[in-house]
Amino acid sequence: MVYIMEIYADGGCRGNGQPTAIGAAAAVFKSKYGNYRGWTRPLPSDPTPTNQRAEITAIIVALEQALKKYEELDGRPYLQVKIYSDSKYAVNCMTKWIYKWTRNGWINSRGREVANRDLLEEASDLDENLKEEGDVEYLWIPREENEIADRMCNEEMDNQ
Repeated sequence: MVYIMEIYADGGCRGNGQPTAIGAAAAVFKSKYGNYRGWTRPLPSDPTPTNQRAEITAIIVALEQALKKYEELDGRPYLQVKIYSDSKYAVNCMTKWIYKWTRNGWINSRGREVANRDLLEEASDLDENLKEEGDVEYLWIPREENEIADRMCNEEMDNQ
């Protein structure tokens, strides 16, 4: 049996990279009946929130919730997980760059340490755990197709 999960992830930051910045991440599951269920997470103030950290945190929330959902399922179905993000950065991190960076000792093409390594390592570990149960795909979508996750992310920042 195949169990399909469709998850929309979005992160945001107000005051990007400034000492007073706030950020949040959201992950939203779409059920087979078209209903949505979401989770949010505020970004800590240290290190300073950025848009990129928020987007990777949204991927982490999506992966954590997918693993949690899998543990609740009866039996051990084969997973087919699709994570949608309007961040080309986050999608490229998880589909292309992370493999190069791990081979290169987390040094980027400019010879510098990869930014957001802490979050990327966490996302990579979660990704590997989920891939033990099936397929995980990261897909870029236009921002207007990610409205629910975007709204939840903004609401979380409004509450900060």
